[in-house]
Amino acid sequence: MNTEAFVVTIEVVPPVGPDATKVLDALQALGELPFYGFSVATNPVAKPRMSAMALSTLIRQRTGKPAILHLTTRDHNRLGLQGELWGARAMGIDTVLAATGDFVAFKDRQYTSTVRDADVYELVGMAREAGMHTGVVFDRHPETDGLKRAVAHLERKVDAGAQFAVTQPVYDEAGADEIATATRDLGLPVIMGILPLRTPRHAEFLHTRVAGIAVPEALRKQMREAAAPLAAGVANAREMVSLARSRFAGACIMPPFDHYEIMPEILQI
Repeated sequence: MNTEAFVVTIEVVPPVGPDATKVLDALQALGELPFYGFSVATNPVAKPRMSAMALSTLIRQRTGKPAILHLTTRDHNRLGLQGELWGARAMGIDTVLAATGDFVAFKDRQYTSTVRDADVYELVGMAREAGMHTGVVFDRHPETDGLKRAVAHLERKVDAGAQFAVTQPVYDEAGADEIATATRDLGLPVIMGILPLRTPRHAEFLHTRVAGIAVPEALRKQMREAAAPLAAGVANAREMVSLARSRFAGACIMPPFDHYEIMPEILQI
């Protein structure tokens, strides 16, 4: 992935089950839009989904566009992580997003567990040794005023070999400026996360229930009062893409609930 130019990626959540036809059809329909490629999540919110490796390969075959593989220390031991990295290279995947992974919900821990016999810093090092272009996640923890700690965490990832970072979703200029200022001296490209809002309930849920995401009150009020909340959410996403162009190396757009049909309006030039 070339992070010297502004890079736009679209995040993809793999399907539940073995049939990827629906998601591949939706992604192929986006082919004429101005974006670099797809960023493929792995078992988001610690729920089972199709293998991100398999879907990344299918996406490349179907669309001809690159796929960035998400890989977590939650799901694999060192043997598995090494195998995934070598497998990715063999399948023509050259970029990986190394992450710890979402925590398994308490109610699910009776029948599943995390692995994490390697930490994210070690995973970054393994990915670089495997010849992968390696990114990491930047979570400023706005719900706990955790920016200072997040920057220190990112500095350690850079020391381990990280070559770019992707932020959690940002919803206003103040948040974008805060991140841009805090990461300016770290010496790596930062890609801003953008998660379009669909409804007032969606905005409130993200703000109150999802760690790492803060939806400003002004925007939540706008969503509540909008005659067409989806249009308001899409308009905000377009604004965030514009902000990203002036402050960051790229934007990673995360269409909610597989609603890829909103992408043309967001990426209109």
